[in-house]
Amino acid sequence: MKYYNLKKNEQIVSFSTAVKTGLGDNQGLFFPKVIKPLEDIESLLSMPTKERNFKILSNFVSENLSNEQLTKILDKTFAFPSKLKSVDEQNYCLELFHGSTLAFKDFGATFMANCLQEFSNGEKITILTATSGDTGAAVAQAFYGIDNIEVVILYPKGKISVLQEKMFTTLGGNIRTLSINGTFDDCQALVKQSFDDRDLVKAVGLNSANSINISRLLAQVCYYFDAIAQLPVKKRNDIVISVPSGNFGNLTAGIIAKLLGAPIKRFIATTNVNDTVPRYLVSGKWEPKETIPTISNAMDVSEPNNWPRIEYMIESGQFNKDDLSGCSATENETRSSLKALHVKGYISEPHASVAYFGLNQLLKDDEVGIFLGTAHPAKFKDSVDEILELDLPLPPELEVCVNKQILSKNLDADFNQLKEYLIS
Repeated sequence: MKYYNLKKNEQIVSFSTAVKTGLGDNQGLFFPKVIKPLEDIESLLSMPTKERNFKILSNFVSENLSNEQLTKILDKTFAFPSKLKSVDEQNYCLELFHGSTLAFKDFGATFMANCLQEFSNGEKITILTATSGDTGAAVAQAFYGIDNIEVVILYPKGKISVLQEKMFTTLGGNIRTLSINGTFDDCQALVKQSFDDRDLVKAVGLNSANSINISRLLAQVCYYFDAIAQLPVKKRNDIVISVPSGNFGNLTAGIIAKLLGAPIKRFIATTNVNDTVPRYLVSGKWEPKETIPTISNAMDVSEPNNWPRIEYMIESGQFNKDDLSGCSATENETRSSLKALHVKGYISEPHASVAYFGLNQLLKDDEVGIFLGTAHPAKFKDSVDEILELDLPLPPELEVCVNKQILSKNLDADFNQLKEYLIS
């Protein structure tokens, strides 16, 4: 399968080049031209998870990875499960936080790190990525200690939870972290500027581990099939999935799964008050506003990088725009939704709470709702404890970070400062 630069269609690359390059010319995203449906979806859903994931992903990577290489990568990527938990008769949460950093991004980051190891040929690579919370930890853990790969993670100072921050800023070694005076969108803009500087790209072997890297998205496609496989067969006909959305990589992966044949009726793109996409779906006008900090901070994104991929799938006629609705939740609605889940006996966190709110608003009586649980509730212990009047215990993965020293360097949202830091 070939990958096209969505901003410069004549730039066509292999999977390995797309992974190693990250962004194409003119900051274009790499994406397949056509996603063909898989055969015999019923048999696919009955397969063991790793066998099913191999069948899904081999279509995308077989040009550059042998069956043996892909199997080895998938064994590492899917070493932990996604778990579908019933909240009530109609609603389920797909828990994606059972990996090493307790967030859904463990799947994509681990897949990317292992692909890059296979493709690097000993060349020095600098991974530059921005995080609004969970990407940082997942990328840091996935690449920690890998020879010839340096990781530099940008995050908005004071705008992620302390526990999120400590999971990736305390490692040291080949993991370097920069707290930026600004928003996540500022961090993201700095990453894009860096890729536009061809001399800088060449000097430090620049790559990105954000969901702009196609490898991150492909691993996430698999757990949509996994969710459906865990549903009773009689409930698989009218599935609606509510995706808590910030940079929109997770929703992109879900739509890819639908194009491959996953029996998903439609999607709800749920955001917090940073609601550029829900407003766009109604008005047709792309009007990002200044980013507002919220308790669902990983979704505090006003200009989502992955939207052009979704737009492409719509404009190319592969995905019906009518199968996507938008919904946004205020802070009060996020809190109320979290309490409503707790009343049902399910402890969640703000991002999944936003997604559950979307289901409550838009799910019909004859549909089955799945909302994505993207992070462990304890990663947002302060807000969850306060809203639900609890004292959540910390899992070992977080407990070990609590007393570690943050090693970050602080920079302004200034490209020249970042460039000097990268070169030095």
